[in-house]
Amino acid sequence: MALERPALDALRERVVACRRCPELRAYCREIGRTKKAEFAGEAYWAKPVPAIGPASARLLIVGLAPAAHGANRTGRMFTGDSSGAWLSRALHRSGFARVPHSIRRGDGFAPIDAYITAALRCAPPGNKPTALQLERCAPYLRTEIDLLRRLRVVVGLGKIGFDKVVRALESCGYAHADARPLFAHGATSTMRAPDDRRVLTLIASYHPSRQNTNTGVLTEPMLDAIFRQARILLDATRR
Repeated sequence: MALERPALDALRERVVACRRCPELRAYCREIGRTKKAEFAGEAYWAKPVPAIGPASARLLIVGLAPAAHGANRTGRMFTGDSSGAWLSRALHRSGFARVPHSIRRGDGFAPIDAYITAALRCAPPGNKPTALQLERCAPYLRTEIDLLRRLRVVVGLGKIGFDKVVRALESCGYAHADARPLFAHGATSTMRAPDDRRVLTLIASYHPSRQNTNTGVLTEPMLDAIFRQARILLDATRR
């Protein structure tokens, strides 16, 4: 991974400096200026948010976008909001994170054998990105997939995150073993890597957003089951 690590670091720098969607840059800055009352004393990141995780990761996790007062505030994916709290606990229980919380940068959270990213790197108004914004951001996800040379399992959180990572994999030369997968919680499918030596398993999951967790659409046991399955698949590749 000696070559991939600097390449991913350089990609993260490009993400932070990205100006492909000036309307999103302006929105993130405005959120950082006005803030949420409970975070009034904090300095917001208010820029595109880079991915987190090692170049050697075998698990790729793709969400939708940074939350306005979550990652847009903290500067780290799935950090500082309820979605990050749910994800970090589930990852820790399956051995994919060092600690069971993701509150702020420097809190000890770090993925283990996992790389956490999103379909969009800026917080969108109403948490609803446009098709054009997602398309402008797509090259970053494709580059990450190309650089994660040990990738074996992909978890798509939410329909947009799942659909966008499927499209990115297709663009990177991965081929479906069967029909193109449809989104459904817990659904799995397989794709073969361009070198034809690796088989990749895709797992679809509901996103741990408040809309899903507060209504019971997604429960902690349901999310745990997703990452237990990822753990079983990865452990099997070591045999």
